[in-house]
This record gives sequence, C-alpha cells and structure tokens, in this order.
Amino acid sequence: MHLDHILFTVLLAAGLSLPVKSQNPKPFTVPEVKEWKGFTGQFHPSGRIVCSDDTTRTIAQQLATDYKQLFGRQLTVVSGKASTGDIVLRQRGSRKLGAEGYTLTVGSTALISAPHARGLYWGTRTLLQLSEQTADRSLPQGQITDYPDYAFRGFMLDCGRKFFPMEMLRQYVKVMAYYKMNAFHIHINDNAFPWFYNGDWSKTPAAFRLESDRFPGLTARDGHYTKADFIALQQMADSVGVEIIPEIDVPAHSLALTRYRPSLGSKDFGSDHLDLLNPDTYSFCDSLFEEYLEGPNPVFRGKYVHIGTDEYSNRRQDVVEKFRGFTDRYIRLVERYGRKAAIWGQQTHAKGTTPVKVKDVLMYCWSNDYSQPEEMMRLGYHIVSIPDRYVYIVPKAGYYYDYLNTQWLYTHWTPALVNGIQFPERTKLIEGGAFAVWNDIAGNGISDKDVHYRVMPAMQTLATKMWTGANPSFDYNDFSIRRISLSEAPGVNYAGREPAGTVLNLDKVEPGSRLPLSQIGWNYSVSFDIEAAGEALGTPLFSFGDTHFWLSDPIAGQLGFSRDGYLYHFGYQFFPGEKAHVEVRGNEEKTVLIVNGKTVANLDVRKINFGKRGDMYYVSTLVFPLKQAGSFKSHISHLKVESLSAQ
Repeated sequence: MHLDHILFTVLLAAGLSLPVKSQNPKPFTVPEVKEWKGFTGQFHPSGRIVCSDDTTRTIAQQLATDYKQLFGRQLTVVSGKASTGDIVLRQRGSRKLGAEGYTLTVGSTALISAPHARGLYWGTRTLLQLSEQTADRSLPQGQITDYPDYAFRGFMLDCGRKFFPMEMLRQYVKVMAYYKMNAFHIHINDNAFPWFYNGDWSKTPAAFRLESDRFPGLTARDGHYTKADFIALQQMADSVGVEIIPEIDVPAHSLALTRYRPSLGSKDFGSDHLDLLNPDTYSFCDSLFEEYLEGPNPVFRGKYVHIGTDEYSNRRQDVVEKFRGFTDRYIRLVERYGRKAAIWGQQTHAKGTTPVKVKDVLMYCWSNDYSQPEEMMRLGYHIVSIPDRYVYIVPKAGYYYDYLNTQWLYTHWTPALVNGIQFPERTKLIEGGAFAVWNDIAGNGISDKDVHYRVMPAMQTLATKMWTGANPSFDYNDFSIRRISLSEAPGVNYAGREPAGTVLNLDKVEPGSRLPLSQIGWNYSVSFDIEAAGEALGTPLFSFGDTHFWLSDPIAGQLGFSRDGYLYHFGYQFFPGEKAHVEVRGNEEKTVLIVNGKTVANLDVRKINFGKRGDMYYVSTLVFPLKQAGSFKSHISHLKVESLSAQ
C-alpha cells in the first residue's frame, strides 16, 4: 500500500484528519489503459531499470534504448534490489491478464509486471508514453491494469500498387509497437485499373514486390524487397511484438503473374485473373508459395500467410467451383509448412458445393456482399473485421475514404461492428480488426508521406478501439488533441512533425553542409534569400533521402522538387546574379512558391478526367527536405524554417 494511504488510515483510526489530496486522474495513453487506480504524488525516475532474468533484461535493454531516443537520457540496466525511483520489470502476475496483459504500479518505484513477455513489453510502451507528457519525465502515482479486448489489431499496407521502401516498413513496425498494434499485413502484389489505361492490360501498372529466384522476371523493377531484407523485417518485428503477415494475392489481382507468364491469364475474366481451368496455374502457384515457405531458413516466418482469394469473378458456376477448390488447395499448402492461412472473405460471393477448409483459417470480412459475417461464423471461420465502408483508405481516389472518419470510428466502431452488422463485444469468433491503405490509383503523385499522414490518425484511433473497446473514457476532442502530443514512436518522426513556431534559423547555408533538421512536415514555411549563380542541371538546394528540393532540376533547370519517383517544377528559374527572397509553403493539398512576396507557382491538386472511366486526382505535395545542403554555387542566406500550426 502507498505510504500516504497508510498514514491516512492511521490518522482516521485516531479520529484525526488530513488535508484531502486529490488522487491522480486517469492518465492519457494510446491506446487508453483499461483500469486505473489513482494515488497521490509523482514518481521521479532514478535512471535505473531493475530486471531479474534474461527475458526481462532483453526488454529492459529495449526500454533503455527507446528512452534514450525519446529523451536523451541513458538508463542503466541492473539486477538486484530496487530503490526509490527505479523502474522494475517482473515477469509474473495473474494468468487472467492473458498473453498481452500487464500491470504498472507507480509508487516509490515503477513496477511493470506481466505473466508473459509480450505484456511486459506493452507495459514499457505505456511507461514511455506517460514519460513523454511531463518535462521532467515524472509519472503519476497509481496503478494500471491493462489488457486488450481483441487479440488481433492490424494494419494492411498495399505495397503492390505503390512501392514503399523497406526503411518505411521498419519504421511502421516501430510505430505499430508503440501503439500496441500487433499485425502488419503486407500486400505484396497487385495491379491498377485498366480503364485509366484505355482498357489495355499491357499498359496497366502491376507489380510483385518480393525477390524471386525461381521466377526472377516476376520481381518488380521499380521497387522490391530482397529475401534477406524481408526476413530481417520479420525478425525485427518479432522482437517488438508485431507479426508480419505477407500476402501473395491470387487468383485475382494477379496481373503481375500473368504478365510474367501470359499463358496463365484468363481469356474470359481479364488478365488480372489467373485461368483456373489451366493446370499450369496450379503448378506455378505451388512453386511460388513454396519458394517462400520451404527450407530451414524460410522467407515467410510468422504464424499466418495470406493467400489472397479476393474478388474473383462469380459469373460462371463451373469457375466458382474451381475457385473454391483453388482456395482450399492453398490453405492446405500453407498448412503443410506449419503455417496458418488467412484469406479475404469470399464465400458468400462464391457459393458452391466444393469444400473449402474452415478450421484454423482466418477470414478477413471486408464486404458483406462477398462474405456475410454471420454466415462465415456459422461455417466456423474466425474473422478479422476490416469493413470497407469504415476502415478503407484509398488516397485521393474519390471513393472510400481519403482520411478515415476518426471521430465516427472513435465514437461508434469496434471490431464487433462489421459493415452495419453489430455483434456483441468480444464475440469469440471475432479475433479483432484491422484497417487498410489501398493504393488503387497508380501514378497519381501520392507519396509515402501522403500515405503516412493518413495512416497516423487512423493508427492511433483504431489502436484505441481495438485494445480499449467500445467505451473510451476520454472524449474525442480531448483524444484528437492529446494524441498529437505523442511521438510516432521512439526515434521515429516520419511525418517531420514539429511544434508550431520557428524551428530553424541559419544566417548562411554553406554548400555541402548538414543541417540539424532532417525535414519539416506539412503546414510549413521555408524561406531564404538567394544571390543566384548559374547552376548545373540537377543541382539540389536541400536533400533528405530520395527527396530533393532543386535549385536547378535535372530536366528543365528550374526550381522544383522530386520524391517517390516524381519530378515537379515550378516553371521558374533565376538569372545568374539575381537577388531574391524565396518562400515555399506546403500542406496536405499543395506546394506554393513565393518570390519577393508574390506567388509565382501554386502546385495544387489537379483533377484529370477520364470520361466515363472516372477522374484521377494528381497530387503535388512535399514534406520539405533539409538534412543535406547541395553543392550549389549560389549564395543562400537567412534560412528560416517555420511550422505554421501544430502538426
């Protein structure tokens, strides 16, 4: 019992009274903790983490690394007896907490206890988030008892239609772990829509993003993951409680496969459909899956492998029966290698008599037209709730959500609500939920940062609703303000967020110098004075990674920028010897160039009409790079970088 509580009890028995101290209110975290019992006072860290065995030592070292990245203070990991101010990790506690539950008791020490290592690690995430919210890293004294409502808390990223660099995937593992999200579904292959390409399948973008030794021409040339890097990603994710779920999407969405081997394409349903009447389809897919599953050092390491089975035509019943047989075949193939299969829901859409294995199969229920959730659970499927009407992001597509309606989701949604059908909370066969980013519209200028700005509010909101459940105690307005105060994750600021105000001032920018700020996220102003010199084509002013702001772009020699394989120019360039004041402003919709107080270019969203085939919205946004100054000849002075609002 806390000392104040003991003293209060003694004085009460003696008929005396103390001034009443208010108990600490429930602290804010994402996801919100389940149970809180407030004490009085604050805990001030001593700088030590006390652990007792190899498991707790590993987690203690992870905590120390993350603490240093967040706060710049190195904590010491020790064994032995705890003293005042120590953080203590203990793998023990009630089995009722389950595999992911923990308690955090903050008094003279901060004690994290859990029956399993996963729960112990989640407890350190809570401690870090609490520490972020005070200048001296003190914690409110009290007791947290925490455990998730749903075991599966996922995020799916479509890397087939848009390539995301491996470093971004690794950053996302850290972000997910920080918010106790535990299933990262990577969609490895897909294709765009042919109607944006005059109905010509041969010109429609398609990609398979994983290195293949058996079918080397299958691997995308414009961005892919090596087997070694994909294995390393899974190992890294496993160390922080996140499972990577790889998906090879067959037999539809398979244009990358049929482009590699045209004889496998369906003549009846389009080249993105594998021909299920062709025996070669099965031998090809067998070999493809086995390449990543077999051997002593397999590429796919986790419990689940997703085999796709999404949106295949049901126009002919004989083909529906073949589709059902195909689905069953690859469920069983995956299981032969000791994994479990995940599939997209389709058995309402593909009704038939050919048996499809149900036991131990995880079905993603995304559309009631394709899989009625009641029907799927009657069949015996365990399901992931991923309703397209609520949790699908398709950036700048004009359908589904561009940004999720986080207020509605926070107020109304949990995985128990599947596209309008409400089930009791924690229904046994609902394993949990997920949200998805689909990059349907290839070539529309969407960058990894555009996607990231859409992901973060969704990640934080849905992490809360899948862990904490139906009734969070913080109202949405409070939640939406306070979530922004938390880091993306220790050592991660992919969005380039900075507090409002001036974040960098430099009297002069030396060519080739490195700046103390890597980038500045949206709602920024970057301004500088220039005395221009003649610059060679392809001379950057600033760069960060593969993002460049050009003094002289590589094609036209104009001011411009490039990122994600796209090149933008402002249609403006300086004469040698010209002096000017330049300002660039950027937000989630546009990038603006201002010279001597006059707007000379406004790169806003462009709507491109494809007639009956629909519209494409082309995006020209920029998270401004700053880390590396280029080898320019011009004189750059009075650099000022401002965040114009809280990001």
